[in-house]
Amino acid sequence: MRFILILIVLAALTGCGMRLNSAPANERPVGTLIPTSATTPAPAAPVATAVAGTPAQPPAAPTSVPTQPLPAPAQPELPTASQMPQIALQQIVEGFDRPLHITHAGDGSGRLFVVEKVGRIRIVRNGQALPEPFLDITDRVGARANEQGLLSVAFHPRYRENGWLFVNYTDTEGNTVVSRFSAEGDRADPSSEEVVLTIEQPFANHNGGLIVFGPDGMLYVGMGDGGSAGDPLGAGQDRWTFLGKILRINADTLPYTIPPDNPWADGSGGRQEVWILGVRNPWRFSFDRATGDLFVADVGQNRLEEVHMLPAGKSAGANLGWNIMEGNECFRHNDCDRRTLDLPIDVYPHSLGCSVTGGHVYRGAAFPALQGVYVFGDFCSGRIWGLRPSASGWERTELWQSNIQIAAFGEDEAGELYVAGYNNGVLYRIVVE
Repeated sequence: MRFILILIVLAALTGCGMRLNSAPANERPVGTLIPTSATTPAPAAPVATAVAGTPAQPPAAPTSVPTQPLPAPAQPELPTASQMPQIALQQIVEGFDRPLHITHAGDGSGRLFVVEKVGRIRIVRNGQALPEPFLDITDRVGARANEQGLLSVAFHPRYRENGWLFVNYTDTEGNTVVSRFSAEGDRADPSSEEVVLTIEQPFANHNGGLIVFGPDGMLYVGMGDGGSAGDPLGAGQDRWTFLGKILRINADTLPYTIPPDNPWADGSGGRQEVWILGVRNPWRFSFDRATGDLFVADVGQNRLEEVHMLPAGKSAGANLGWNIMEGNECFRHNDCDRRTLDLPIDVYPHSLGCSVTGGHVYRGAAFPALQGVYVFGDFCSGRIWGLRPSASGWERTELWQSNIQIAAFGEDEAGELYVAGYNNGVLYRIVVE
């Protein structure tokens, strides 16, 4: 059965320039995992048709003087990679169908919401999954290809007041749809859908799919380059297409409006919604809840996976390089011009994995040793790493390794971190050993 599963996933990922890599047999797993027997094979991948979308348009005491000079204050030591703690995965709930996203509603309820690829959102309360889905839109979600389906959910910053949630999914034609729904209690109304944005997809892969509200209250939408391989449409560097971008819109009203501080808000140099360009498939990105810094994990082509960090207030108009570069190397020409590009803080080769899954900076209170560490992983190899700055720059440490396919990290209202196994349908909490 496992051999069949690997063949299916390999076939589905071939068109994305990805491949599954197994950990060497003599490599010891780091951390602990409580396994389950449930596995769900990835579906086969058809090809969607068409390109580009047409959204709505806008409108800051005296001190005593010592008699003897004081020694210079000691400078705090920057953490090193070797100081990072080892983690373990604590099983919370099993039985999910290919979970792709984990988040909370920010409403004080303590609930976790787990997005299933097929088109359902499930609630986890007090360590138990509720039997009825929070939202079921399987009737309008196209989930046949490996990178299609219901891909994420984002709750409005004033969700407790207005009951609005936003989802990103591929429809039965393979196109990207961002919609708003209304909810009350533990149920969202499937008939309350209001479409915010529709973007035609030329291929079945590289759909991006994450939506998240930033610290500024704006809705950020991750869009892949449209698919196939090598960015045949040149979307990454084309400011006039939504593909290969991270978009930023004001979704407080519908139709949405353009934030006036977007880089091309006047429409003269690119699409008004574009915030970041030059991404291949930004499957997952997140804001550090303490600093506002933006971490973007961008899935690579044939050789390198990459993570970018854009400091708070400095991400507008950032160019992450695709398809001029893959990771920190020129992609098509050895003499590419990097001067205007925002280079990654970390890259890793396909000997360690083949599809980066972005995570979160840990800001919880339960595990002080993990504080400030950006935790992320790889879908193919099952590795989880920690990344944080040190005296020599950003350093990466492997925190854990096993055979689960990591498609989603998430955090709860308190900042504790979770990970979901795509292949076994299990939700885990990340703990420090």
